[in-house]
Amino acid sequence: MEYNAQEIILPDGFEALVRRVEELLARQGRVLAAIDGRCGSGKSTLAALLAARWDCTLVHADDFFLRPEQRTPQRLAQPGGNFDRERFEAEVLAPLREGRDALYRPYDCHAGRLKEPVAAPCRPVVLAEGSYTCHPDLWPCYDLHVFVTAPLEVRLARLARRPGVDLEAFRTRWIPLEEAYFASQRLPERCDLVLET
Repeated sequence: MEYNAQEIILPDGFEALVRRVEELLARQGRVLAAIDGRCGSGKSTLAALLAARWDCTLVHADDFFLRPEQRTPQRLAQPGGNFDRERFEAEVLAPLREGRDALYRPYDCHAGRLKEPVAAPCRPVVLAEGSYTCHPDLWPCYDLHVFVTAPLEVRLARLARRPGVDLEAFRTRWIPLEEAYFASQRLPERCDLVLET
């Protein structure tokens, strides 16, 4: 995926976020930040721009989509329930918070299986990027909570440019699931920074 900072990120919001990370780094020596927000809002682009700025570890929530056997009606009825937050915390956040390298197996939605293990080294800056990373079960794991948003028409246009995207599925399924989660957790109000792209 190519990243265009001019199109996606407001410079003021980006620089404010950089300052916050650097302040935390100076004060405590390391930062674990969550970048949550709406689909198509620029979370991955923002994370890539931040990762290019520091030698950091970047982990994507998309690698922790629920496996088929986990997708029960009860689980999917929970706000944020379609994210395997338990595995994300156990395999990634817990070791990194303890100062250890993490090793996890990304889930491949298209193949329907876990892929080969991927290393997530413990570095001074760790970014957890993707919808549901600020889930209340994970909230205490982070030093910084960021919410990324954009107008719906902008997000839909960005999604439409992605290869193989079923835009109707986003309109009727994924966006409503995300919005239910955001509303139940009041994420835009609770996060430390909100960036509109």
